Amino acid sequence: MKVRKVKIGFKDVKTLLNDFADAARDIEAGKEVKHEKGVYFTNIQAFRKALTLKRLELLRAIKTETPSSINHLARILQRDIKNVAADVRFLEQAGLIDTQKKASKEIAPQVNYDRILLEIAV
Repeated sequence: MKVRKVKIGFKDVKTLLNDFADAARDIEAGKEVKHEKGVYFTNIQAFRKALTLKRLELLRAIKTETPSSINHLARILQRDIKNVAADVRFLEQAGLIDTQKKASKEIAPQVNYDRILLEIAV
């Protein structure tokens, strides 16, 4: 069983902006900036809005049905393709979905793991 580790954290807007400004200064100074893959939310309510039941259903459908494209995924889920495409983009940016571009220019979403491990420090 594969487990995907995705860093999900909580930071207030001021902290996020300070982190961004620090990275910009480092880039300007020619320093190497550590690429950190993950998603940050301002609070738990924002997290719950981002990882909705529809998005979890989408992840399960990709894993079990292995759709050949986003259009195919939308048909499987019986949802509007624009909404499915937006959800795929969000989940890809969060590191929860991989995509593969095909010769036909279609994008095939992939879930290459069996579970998501979420750790929250207290």
